[in-house]
Amino acid sequence: MVYSLAATTLTVAAPLACDTSSAQGSEPRRDASGVLVTGTDEEMLVLEVTRANKVVVRLPRVEVGQGVTTAVAMMIAEELDARLADVDIPLADARTKGNQSTGGSSSVSSLYGPARQLAATARARLVTAAARRWHLPARTLRTRDTMVIAPDGRTATFGSLSASAARIRRTAVSDKPKPASRHKVIGRATNRVDARDLVTGRAKFTGDLNVAGAHPTVVARPPTLGGKVVSVDTRAARVLPGVHAVVRVPGGVAVVAESFHHAFQARDALKIKWAPGPLARLSDDGIRARLRAAVPRLPAAPRGTAQVEGEFAFAFVSHAPMEVLTAIADVRAHKAEIWFSSQTPMEARDTIAHAVGLPASAVTVRVMRGGGSFGRRLTFDAAIEAALISKAARRPVKLMWSRNDDTRHGRMRPAGHHRIRASHKDGRVVAFTHAMASVNESYGKNATSAVLVRPAAAGSVRPASAPAPSDSGLYNFGRVTGDSGGVDLAMPLGAWRSVDSGTMRTAEEIMVDEVARSLGKDPVAFRRTTLRNKAVRAVLEKAARAGDWGRAMPDGHGQGVAVHEEYGSCVACLAEIDATDPNKPRVTKVVMAADVGTAVNPRGLEAQLMGTALDGISTVLSAGLHIDRGAVREGSFGDFRWARQRDAPLHFEAHIMPSKGEPGGAGELGVPAASGAVANAYARATGTSPRRFPLTF
Repeated sequence: MVYSLAATTLTVAAPLACDTSSAQGSEPRRDASGVLVTGTDEEMLVLEVTRANKVVVRLPRVEVGQGVTTAVAMMIAEELDARLADVDIPLADARTKGNQSTGGSSSVSSLYGPARQLAATARARLVTAAARRWHLPARTLRTRDTMVIAPDGRTATFGSLSASAARIRRTAVSDKPKPASRHKVIGRATNRVDARDLVTGRAKFTGDLNVAGAHPTVVARPPTLGGKVVSVDTRAARVLPGVHAVVRVPGGVAVVAESFHHAFQARDALKIKWAPGPLARLSDDGIRARLRAAVPRLPAAPRGTAQVEGEFAFAFVSHAPMEVLTAIADVRAHKAEIWFSSQTPMEARDTIAHAVGLPASAVTVRVMRGGGSFGRRLTFDAAIEAALISKAARRPVKLMWSRNDDTRHGRMRPAGHHRIRASHKDGRVVAFTHAMASVNESYGKNATSAVLVRPAAAGSVRPASAPAPSDSGLYNFGRVTGDSGGVDLAMPLGAWRSVDSGTMRTAEEIMVDEVARSLGKDPVAFRRTTLRNKAVRAVLEKAARAGDWGRAMPDGHGQGVAVHEEYGSCVACLAEIDATDPNKPRVTKVVMAADVGTAVNPRGLEAQLMGTALDGISTVLSAGLHIDRGAVREGSFGDFRWARQRDAPLHFEAHIMPSKGEPGGAGELGVPAASGAVANAYARATGTSPRRFPLTF
């Protein structure tokens, strides 16, 4: 605990990624109401106990469906002995310092210590306040259901004690978090705290907000990536009913109207002449050829060894969150206010401020919950564009990127090409090398066709760089090496769920199966004897046992396994597939086992693993983006073939390994294992060696 804030209600705060010594040196100040505060809470996880007996924690992370608000509410409820229903977790606005990024499967692990310490300190102060009120020894009191209970049965709600607890400096009971052996909430399968609001429509997303004067807005975009407006005739659009403004922006031509219906009508009435984008002469075949050429050469194989080699191509993939990108912007001469869902709100604020010519201190970013992300909301293209439109139109706007907008002009997972060779001798792998190349943006990471595009020469190849982030050290494979190259293209790319591991581990796990086959060994048995980590072996054995690995399968059916270790966690996946029609494969069963340390909410973890299984099924079997002469072919879920209900496994199991360790990451963990397992199941079912993904591209 670094700060204790004396206020009219109990308010305590813990630092996130903050140096304790420097924090203690901060000077307190008083605001106009006489409430003693310490600077600001911009780098703090802040807890308040209100008079209404609610525990409020302003969360410096964003909820995008991953359940972080539920996990944090459980941590707080555990240490306070509060009812989960009494804990409220609103999202914090963008701050000026500290860690406010949501990504890298780090939210639970980074918040676990501070949130529990925060609540434990609050509990100690509440108990001390009750002891003073009742003139009883504090050690005789207990807490339950958001109240303090005396030995004689008297009770006091936390809310009734909040004001007096706020004045306490030295507690009469321990302010240390509970040991895991006393946990009653953490580790118990729990429904989402926002589940009812989500299914009844009470939960508010950006599109649900009614900001005064903010009218629906859409943008006419070029047919090719990075295309530019040569000329535009707006007359037919401007005379349509409900049209308020038509303005040019870097990404195209924006229409502000009374409703989205009016806005789309006017957008379609615009007569625009477009200049083609810098990739107008480039299509998939050309991109794949350049990627193959950019993969660094593999070093010479050790003498006297046999080789197993493979090359793997992965397509571009859209993030495709169910909630389309939406941002509300009100940009005025001396200030701006923006509402949107952001995983990086501090960076977004600074970038928006630069784009509209305001100091960052004049820009307020209101962080909204998001309907999915998978990395898409790490960037904030729509928010920058909304701010530019608002400034140009001189009015607030509610901008929506349609599904077509985001699929054809939004961020995507880069395409990549991998070359792997395993060298074996006397029944064991003695060298393993993995070289790869991926498409890289040739302009700033926050730039899109909508903002500050700086395209380089299409297709320029950058030289091989440092070793690729291969995790093949997971196995006892002798000398493990890697290298990477890239092709720079002027196209909008972004981190996609599991980032590099989603393709690298998939390719490596396919190769592990092929090495096992070349050595005449069972894939599970081979992994069991070569895996270096006991925890990974344990999840593999759990998944294999629960999934009945090795059972007899009909012709055209197959099983596959894969493992992955990252974020301080590990996972194994067993998949079964029906590929009697190789062009229409169907995953029928998925069994996953994960060790994530302490699982704060096992039910939320199971949901995360189920989602990663669907991601693996989608990207391995069917979902990808084609590039046709500088344009993205796919435009919606009608042709971007993400797995639907009919593609989901008929049977799914998730097994959470017991652990007393600190929480690891889970949100992205399962994608590589699921992808590898599905690919390996397809290979065993069809007797083929899959090399291009998605398979039915």
